[in-house]
Amino acid sequence: MTPENILVVAALYKFVSLPDFAEMQAPLLSFCQEQGVKGTILLAQEGINGTIAGSRQEIDAVLAFLRTDPRLADLEHKESYTDTPPFEKMKVRLRREIVTLGLPEVDPNEKVGTYVSPHEWNDLISNPEVTVIDTRNDYEVTMGSFKRAENPQTKTFREFPEYVSKELDSGKHKKVALFCTGGIRCEKASSYLLSQGFEEVYHLKGGILKYLEEVPSEESLWEGECFVFDDRVAVRHGLEEGTYELCFCCGHPLSEDDKTSPKYEEGISCFHCFDSITPEKRKRLQQKWKHYKLENSK
Repeated sequence: MTPENILVVAALYKFVSLPDFAEMQAPLLSFCQEQGVKGTILLAQEGINGTIAGSRQEIDAVLAFLRTDPRLADLEHKESYTDTPPFEKMKVRLRREIVTLGLPEVDPNEKVGTYVSPHEWNDLISNPEVTVIDTRNDYEVTMGSFKRAENPQTKTFREFPEYVSKELDSGKHKKVALFCTGGIRCEKASSYLLSQGFEEVYHLKGGILKYLEEVPSEESLWEGECFVFDDRVAVRHGLEEGTYELCFCCGHPLSEDDKTSPKYEEGISCFHCFDSITPEKRKRLQQKWKHYKLENSK
């Protein structure tokens, strides 16, 4: 990447009461579009969550604009860098929750677990008395996770409460450590566990992304790559772009080994969706892939 084409990718969130969140939508979208920033920001009564990309100057302008709101004055964000635009449009959307647990009454603004910095995380999860849980979805966990971490095998975050009721016991699991991509999901999960009677609940501040940014690979307890919700697909230590790519048909992340499957055909299918593709759909995908390649060759 050369300095002139480096794009800053900023991930941000904050749980904070925003009763006027609907009124914030139009001016925020307008300002982002004026700056040329692209990405998605979610607004809800419980706070803000988003990932945006742009030049250094553009990102700084949007962050400054957000922080003019006293409620967002201490808004934190994490940065990574790319030379390929990871988003096509700018969207500001209204939601009931900025991360959907399906239980709006669970409020991290009222109670939340103990934050653990990336440099303290290794000691915590190496303690055999601590139950370590990856709160992300199953396909993300299979790409990479921390040593000793349990995979709840959820397809969506809405399934997390059911996992807790079936697999965890506040009397047995005295110390629980949670983590997720950027920190938002495990922050809400920690609030939920506290509401269910768990007493010692910890979560990784800044999430996996902050850990990969700050902890050297030779000291790391992370294994694999971390899925991200943009065109980079995955990142590794130092937040370098990973090796995964998305299936053009179903959008499932694919490793280099996945692409050796006889069911993989570039632009058409992978082993996740191959059996569900009808001959008619295959023809449509072939035309769509042909058009996509033509557009991207210009």
